[in-house]
Formats: sequence, C-alpha cells, structure tokens
Amino acid sequence: MKKVTVLVPCYNEQESLPLFYERLCHIMSENPAYEWELLLVNDGSRDNTLQIMRNLHARDGRVSYLDLSRNFGKERAMLAGFDYARGDCMIIMDADLQDPPELIPQMLAYWEEGYEDVYAKRKTRGKESALRRFFSLMFYSILQKTTKIEVLQNVGDFRLLDRCCIDAMKQLRESERYTKGMFCWIGFRKKEILFDRGDRAAGKSSWNFMSLFSLAVEGIMSFSIAPLRISTIIGTVVSVAAFVYMIYIFIKTLIFGDPVQGFPTIMIVMLFLGGVQLLSIGVLGEYIGRIFNESKHRPTYIAREYDGELIK
Repeated sequence: MKKVTVLVPCYNEQESLPLFYERLCHIMSENPAYEWELLLVNDGSRDNTLQIMRNLHARDGRVSYLDLSRNFGKERAMLAGFDYARGDCMIIMDADLQDPPELIPQMLAYWEEGYEDVYAKRKTRGKESALRRFFSLMFYSILQKTTKIEVLQNVGDFRLLDRCCIDAMKQLRESERYTKGMFCWIGFRKKEILFDRGDRAAGKSSWNFMSLFSLAVEGIMSFSIAPLRISTIIGTVVSVAAFVYMIYIFIKTLIFGDPVQGFPTIMIVMLFLGGVQLLSIGVLGEYIGRIFNESKHRPTYIAREYDGELIK
C-alpha cells in the first residue's frame, strides 16, 4: 500500500488547525487505498498550536508532529518536513484552508498516471487587496524575465511531490531559501491543476507586506544575477554620459572661457552619481550577505521534539 504524507507547516494556527484536521480526515477516510501520514511542523508558534498537535497525535496514529526550537520561517519548516516525511509522495498544504483538501484525490490521480510534481495554480486569489495582487504579478513577471528557469505564476506551495522530488529537495540545503523557485529548478514531470483559492478559515495571516517583499527579494537574489548586471549597465551608461559631458565642458571652456556657473548642475550630478553608487553597493551587499550566511554552514533548522520524543 502506498503511503501519502500531508505536510503542514504551522505558525500560530491554533484556531484553524482543528478545522483543517476535520476536513482532511474526510479525505483520508474516503481514500482507504492509501496509507496516510499527517506531518505537522510547529515553526516556533507562540500560541497553543504545539499542544493541539500533541493532542491530535495522541488520538490519531496517522498524525506526526515535529517541533522546531524557534521560528525559522516557512521555507525552512518545509525543509524539515522533507527530512521527516515517510511517504511515497508528499502533499504540502497550509492549515488555513485557503488551499482546499478536496483537491487531494485529483492530485493523487495524476500522480498515479506518472506525474511527479502536481501543482495547484490559482484562478482567483481569494480576499486580497488590489495593491498586493499588482505587486505579486509584477514580482512574477520580473523573476521570469531575469532567471533562466521557468517560473510558475500564481502557484504557491500547495502541490504533490513524488519521492524522487522529495529526495531532490532534501539535497538543496542552502539557508537562504526560495522554495517555489526550487520546485521549478529540480524539474521532473509536472502537471497543473486550476483552483479557486479560498479565504482563511480562522486566525490571522502572519505574512505582512514587508515579509512578502523580503520573500520577493529572496526569490530574485536566489535565482538571478540580474541585479548585478543592471548595476553594471547603469554604471556603464553613467560613465559614458560623464565622459561625453566632460568633453563638452572641455571644449566649451576652450572656446568660451570658464565663468563661475553651474552650481545646480554640479549638485544634481553629484547627487545622481551618489545615488547610483549607493544602489550598486546595496545590491553587492545583498549578494555578499548571502555568501556570508552560507559560509557559516549552520544547520538550516534545529528540531526539538518529534512525536513526543526529545531530539538529542
């Protein structure tokens, strides 16, 4: 009998986790041909999420849980799930029920046909501000134009991965992670499922504008060197323009003399060049900072407890 692992990274999901469990139980009961494992990863929650996981594990042998020592972020919590998943395939979901568990049987059907990465693409994005939707689409457009791999637009983490994909993802141990890009990078046979994304069943999202912006920067920096090239192009253009302007000033001085004029022009040029230099230094700093973090070779996450047993 094939085993299916459902991975759910959780951060402060005490309100939505019981609702998610009840909905998933219906799916598992309606598909007895598979052996099921619900793997819950507690990413340093500050509410009662961990205790709910313990209670679910005590009453249902299909439920496993992993408690991380602190909040490492969803990207690293998913890597922990890859390491501890025991299924022949794994379905990644959020506990907020924005991704409907009712799509799981369709994912499994495509998996049985031989597809190794069955991903869910959003037709609609649920309750989301127009500004956030605009920036999301703009980010995907920029990332697609600056990277050499195909980036799937309007696709999140809700997907089914075959064991070969899980093992491939386990090999990618970088600490600065953009998992959505990694899913595209590893390749394998992919299949798309369209769905309408729902609203949160309960609780409040921990993703604010700044955290989403940081994730977008992470995605661009992790899969593209375009920012460095843009800095190079800007520097080249500014240097050529400055050289041309220098020739112009030199000829003008020879012909018309050198009256004391042009203070506004000098200030504008100095401020512009200073801005370009600071922008270029900032881009270099982003890449150097990632090199620095990776060079320390720290573990990507630290797990404290697995199914009631302390990890030593």
